[in-house]
Amino acid sequence: MRRVSPFLVVMLAIGYVFLYGPIVSVVVYSFNESRLVTVWAGFSTRWYGELWRNQQIKDAALTSLGIAVMAATGALILGTLAGYALARYARFRDHALFGNLVTAPLVLPEVITGLSLLLLFVALERAIGWPDGRGILTVTIAHITLGLSYVAIIVASRLDSFDRSLEEAAADLGARPMRVFRSITLPLIAPALAAGWLLAFTLSLDDLVIASFTTGPAATTLPMVIFSSVRMGVSPQINALATVILVVVAAAVFGAGRLLARPALDQES
Repeated sequence: MRRVSPFLVVMLAIGYVFLYGPIVSVVVYSFNESRLVTVWAGFSTRWYGELWRNQQIKDAALTSLGIAVMAATGALILGTLAGYALARYARFRDHALFGNLVTAPLVLPEVITGLSLLLLFVALERAIGWPDGRGILTVTIAHITLGLSYVAIIVASRLDSFDRSLEEAAADLGARPMRVFRSITLPLIAPALAAGWLLAFTLSLDDLVIASFTTGPAATTLPMVIFSSVRMGVSPQINALATVILVVVAAAVFGAGRLLARPALDQES
């Protein structure tokens, strides 16, 4: 049996502490009785009750979830079409320009993207009266713009490694292009579509910079509420909120892992 170097063990331990130590401290201090987040005054679930009664945070969470679902769905539709065009129609004119435009939000700073969209919305409102102010609609459009780039890259990568003989066989048997796409292509790229939707959903739910530029008083997202609260000093409620989010994400990841592992277990049995 190969002996593990003590140096590697120490470095691994330091790495884990560096990565997960702050998260553990947030969870621990979410059960702190004291209002000061750096002073331990005993175990208490007081701040979870305060969090539940905080209507501003609950409204912001619902707003963020609604925007994230709509943005992820819109990004999935547009990103899938863009990825399909990039992968299957590589010879059309200005293909390189189209690809650069699709992937531009991946490399542009979010400040530039947010400012550009803000100027666009202001110009449209002055020219045609739409959109009428900034709010949920403008934030959703902005997040679709951000998310479709990621979806397009994921879908295009999946289509590049796709076995096109299945589509050709279906076409030889008389299936029309739309039927081939619906019955053959979509089911086989479904994992990429799910990954793209989840990534766009996560990006929208986590975004602060672009939402700050494109929203208004009527639509305050959860990251904006957290950021404004932290600027005035970290509240124990934020620790409780972070713990709740951590538990929800861990449960979702665990559930997804079980669902993905179930087909393999069924095949072995």
